[in-house]
Amino acid sequence: MSDNPLLNSFDTLHQTAPYDKIKPEHFIPAIKMAIEEGKKEIETIVNNTDQPDFENTILALEHSGQLLNKVSHILFHLNGAETSPEIQNNVREASPLLTEFSNDISLNPELFKRVKAVWEQMDHLKLDQESKMLLDNTYKGFARNGANLDEKDKERFREINKELSQLSISFSENVLHETNEYALHITQESDLTGLPDFAKEAAKATAASQQKEGWIITLQAPSYLPFMQYAENRELRKELFMAFNSRGYLGNKNDNQENVYQIVKLRYEKARLLGYKTWADYILEERMADSVKIVEDFLADIRQYAEPAAAKELDELTIYARNNGFQDEKLQRWDVSYYSEKLKKEKFAINDELLKPYFKLENVLEGIFTLADKLYGITFKENPDIAGWHDEVKAFEVFDENGELLSVWYGDYFPRTGKRAGAWNNTIQSQWIENGVEFRPHVVNVCNFSRPTETKPSLLTFNEVTTLFHEFGHALHAMLAKGKYSSLSGTSVAWDFVELPSQIMENFAAEPEVLKLFARHYETGELIPDEYIRKIKDSSNFMAGLGNIRQLGLGTIDMKWHSKAPDNESIEEFEAKNDTGAAVYPKVEGISVSTAFSHIFSGGYSAGYYSYKWSEVLDADAFELFKEKGIFNKEVAESFRDNILSKGGSEKPMELYRKFRGRAPKAEAMFKRSGLLENN
Repeated sequence: MSDNPLLNSFDTLHQTAPYDKIKPEHFIPAIKMAIEEGKKEIETIVNNTDQPDFENTILALEHSGQLLNKVSHILFHLNGAETSPEIQNNVREASPLLTEFSNDISLNPELFKRVKAVWEQMDHLKLDQESKMLLDNTYKGFARNGANLDEKDKERFREINKELSQLSISFSENVLHETNEYALHITQESDLTGLPDFAKEAAKATAASQQKEGWIITLQAPSYLPFMQYAENRELRKELFMAFNSRGYLGNKNDNQENVYQIVKLRYEKARLLGYKTWADYILEERMADSVKIVEDFLADIRQYAEPAAAKELDELTIYARNNGFQDEKLQRWDVSYYSEKLKKEKFAINDELLKPYFKLENVLEGIFTLADKLYGITFKENPDIAGWHDEVKAFEVFDENGELLSVWYGDYFPRTGKRAGAWNNTIQSQWIENGVEFRPHVVNVCNFSRPTETKPSLLTFNEVTTLFHEFGHALHAMLAKGKYSSLSGTSVAWDFVELPSQIMENFAAEPEVLKLFARHYETGELIPDEYIRKIKDSSNFMAGLGNIRQLGLGTIDMKWHSKAPDNESIEEFEAKNDTGAAVYPKVEGISVSTAFSHIFSGGYSAGYYSYKWSEVLDADAFELFKEKGIFNKEVAESFRDNILSKGGSEKPMELYRKFRGRAPKAEAMFKRSGLLENN
């Protein structure tokens, strides 16, 4: 029995991580020991004198490294959700060790020889579909990670992977520091004119938490977005906009420009070493959209519909602004959210301040749980005895219709200085079966919503409601997994397929039958009026053209960074040509998308940001079936669970989609839902 809890079997309920006992100093010793254990497991496979077969090579490899997976998953989860200088130091020290160990596996010639020998027998082996997928993925994993390179190129491959690992960590830390180090301290209440009470109260609470008078606006979404939407003080909106959009671009200690150049350069070199034209070609080989041309054509199709709609919307917004006192020739980017919110309220008589009282966080969660029960027969029971990584974290046991444990699920919902911005889903432990024993998943949803104040609970905007539904969709994908192999379980699917379960859940959030499950006024208990629901629906496509252009711009920037050889072009020059999202507005000096674009430079979305729009095609088309049959239709829900949610990566995504829908997806569903067809 070790005094390091990470090295022991977790004797907790459902073998959950004992976060209350884990300390930063436990990680590096545990990782080093886990690596040594992993090396011995690989040696056992390589030194096996029996002929290579599925069990003694592929399955043995699949089940190796479990201790290392356990420890590293916890470390990197904490680095996102509750980091500290000590955790960050651990990550910096652990990353090269993990990269080196990964390289030792993928570049081991004797191990690859055994894997290849089994792969070449695939057609003669009596394997089910899932096992064939595991075998094929295992072989490709080696080939795509340098197994066929000569010794000189293998050495360079190792160096590139190590450098990329460090650069990604540096990029992420710089964005976090830039976000945390900025504060707009307001001492004159007149500078808050236009801001709703909920935003003022939150800003005052932030100031009080820092022992300051007045109000503090931060770059965290619950603080930043309301100020940009409501504050009449244009100069302060500009200041906040510039601070947010210049993160990593200020030439200071947190500057990310060199990180961007080096990451792009090294990814290109890595792809070329492996025989691919560009990094995008390498990445897309294993996606539904399996070529650069397919992605570029897809983005061009969106642009064809979105640009005319965006132009009309911007003209309408400019006219409205001028009629309401705006005197400049063109709207600036720090004006758009402000006047959009005013126009939206005028056109639809709806805004966040009107809706937020109906979206108490706890009520929204209960609504999501009820929806999950109606669709999939699963129930949630909070268990305070399951330790979290912070006092604010809530842990739930998730049960199926027979009362059997499906998963442990954690929710973490408020901003903290040790928590990166945004919202995400994380799987701490995947689902798999080994020696007849099934291991169920441990899943995390992390968001950054407004905290409760002295007078109000946490009240969400409708956009935050859809974010909550979105991340819960990812969680369902992990929680409902029903496979044999961890590497194919849950969200381990093609990157442009992984957003289907999350984005289809967003559709439910706006349906009247679903809103009636949870949208009650936090003070009176009054159910949300039908009129408000209609207004939510009516306003759902408000500024959809500009919204699509924004996403199109991000997808284009991503593809342009990764679908060509690096050159000496500055970030400013590069974005001036490729940021279609900014091109509709006057140019703003001193800002950058790339230097804080964490999705592609420190997340897993490089050459893959298009997948959000790609998945919109899938989710819009899939949800039409729910609409046709009834959104709580058990037969449709069961089909979606059996063919999509439970299957993970056990089959090709298009095959899974066809099994659910009976045909390939139709892009018209997305254009129709977003209103872009009507605007063209």
